[in-house]
Amino acid sequence: MSSEEKKYVSVALDGPSGAGKSSIARSVAQELGFLYVDTGAIYRTVAYCVRQKGVDPKDAQAVAALLPEMVITMGYDGAGLQRMYLNGEDVTKEIRLPEISMCASQVSEIPAVRDFLLDMQRDMAKKHNVIMDGRDIATVVLPDADVKIYLTASAEERAKRRHRELREQGTPVDYGVILVEIEERDYNDTHRATAPLKRAADAVRLDTSELNFEQSRQEVLRLVREQLSL
Repeated sequence: MSSEEKKYVSVALDGPSGAGKSSIARSVAQELGFLYVDTGAIYRTVAYCVRQKGVDPKDAQAVAALLPEMVITMGYDGAGLQRMYLNGEDVTKEIRLPEISMCASQVSEIPAVRDFLLDMQRDMAKKHNVIMDGRDIATVVLPDADVKIYLTASAEERAKRRHRELREQGTPVDYGVILVEIEERDYNDTHRATAPLKRAADAVRLDTSELNFEQSRQEVLRLVREQLSL
């Protein structure tokens, strides 16, 4: 794509579940005036529909058959939080339940699901300056992204963060259960046949295990500004 054709810039932020991608990307996008796109929430919305319909998330044919029934849209509230809608219903809170996480990992392995959502994600990058986070943004969705960052942290640290988040939300889950789920999700995401989670060869790896949120946010912001010469 020539410089004349490319009107918008894109930042791809990949990494495992619980690495803090969403909160960091949302904050950085807000500071830079970019559109924030949480692709994980889109897959979670598909997973939520699959569970609601009682369909086995590993049954690729049955899941694919549901896709024509799904109208998935996004919106943003006053705080800049991405809200997800499934057939007109706001499911933002429901898709964050722990049981949706593993289901989302399973449905994301299905090629038909990824094809169904790919155009939606790429279209946003064609129309806005975006910070998009997920599992395969830099490797599949936006391989020509201007900035690529692989954000990670140890499984133990990610489990602690998730445990704290759920406790603050009033839906506590045992730390051990969360850790096992994260380790299982990591394995599934990195071993799936379709678009496995991996760091793009030209992505900067940022481990936030020893960083707090503000330190992590500032480091991502520094990398983005440095690479975009902002």
